[in-house]
Amino acid sequence: MLVYTITWSVLRAILVLVNNLYAIPSYGVWMLLLQPLRCLKPALYWQIEGLLYRWLLTMVAWWGYTARYNVLELGHDISYISKDESIILPNHQSTSDVPLVMTMTVTKHKATEDLLWIMDYIFKFTNFGLPSISHGDFFIQQGKAYRSQELVRLQDHLRKNYVPRDRKWIVLFPEGGFLRKRRLDSQKFAKKNNLPVLEHVTLPRIGAIQTVLTTLNTKNGPGSGSSKAIKWLVDVTIAYEGGKPLDLLTLIFGQQPPTQTIILYRVYSVQEIKTDSESLTSWLYTRYVEKEQILQTFYSTGKFPSVELNQRSNDVPIIKEPRPVVLKSAWLIAINLFYVISFIIQYSVLYNLVF
Repeated sequence: MLVYTITWSVLRAILVLVNNLYAIPSYGVWMLLLQPLRCLKPALYWQIEGLLYRWLLTMVAWWGYTARYNVLELGHDISYISKDESIILPNHQSTSDVPLVMTMTVTKHKATEDLLWIMDYIFKFTNFGLPSISHGDFFIQQGKAYRSQELVRLQDHLRKNYVPRDRKWIVLFPEGGFLRKRRLDSQKFAKKNNLPVLEHVTLPRIGAIQTVLTTLNTKNGPGSGSSKAIKWLVDVTIAYEGGKPLDLLTLIFGQQPPTQTIILYRVYSVQEIKTDSESLTSWLYTRYVEKEQILQTFYSTGKFPSVELNQRSNDVPIIKEPRPVVLKSAWLIAINLFYVISFIIQYSVLYNLVF
């Protein structure tokens, strides 16, 4: 059994490595070749880019899916707001959170193509840095020394990328880092300021959320009075089975037994939320206290608690029982064939030109 597990894990790691070696360069070459189209027909260029980008995210989603690390959805059905301007707000526990969020978005099709990530600056230097830069994602530097200037950069980035490229969803992690790294500092801050002391999440930060809302939804913002104003805030609670988060290496090697991760969505209309610092902080803290209670119940009982959803979001249907996210094998095979054939053709042409 041990030999089988080791062999399977090594094989998976090799496949992931090979997948990155042909898919990401191929994507980069396609984007380079399509630059004339970007000048002549920018809307068409970004449609094609979005499709290729979604296919890359699909391959990442398959890392966990093929190891039977299943994702189940609960709460508001966010597929119904896939064409609406929204901010997606997941809790952040480990390096597997981003691939799991990719898993939940790729089945929403158009939402993934029009997605904008706000992520830590270090991701710029990972294997996914090139696609993220090309797609127009935003890399933010953490720390008090950078906070003000980074929010100004974010505001400028939204105006130059989110609006003209007709993006829809923005994904950001309000906690600003992994749970294990931020928990002690968050608890010290909470005790000092007479705030709730949290164990399974940390107190969120409002800087990036407030910047997005004030940039796109204020009277002078580019989204004011137009379809680019943010319509929804989506509170996302990621609950790992047994309170033991997966990590990126586990998704790659698949050495742990199959598990289920439940993702709860709670959708709130931006019209219901005041965006001044005090009100937005209070609203967000309340959501994270609720997250804490949800996770505490789930981790201690193994059952997901009954959660009262925002009834004012009555345009969004509700998933009452955990619903598995299903990825189709034929879809993955077709995507890989496209990138493999693209890579072979691109490499052959480049080789003949150089040699």
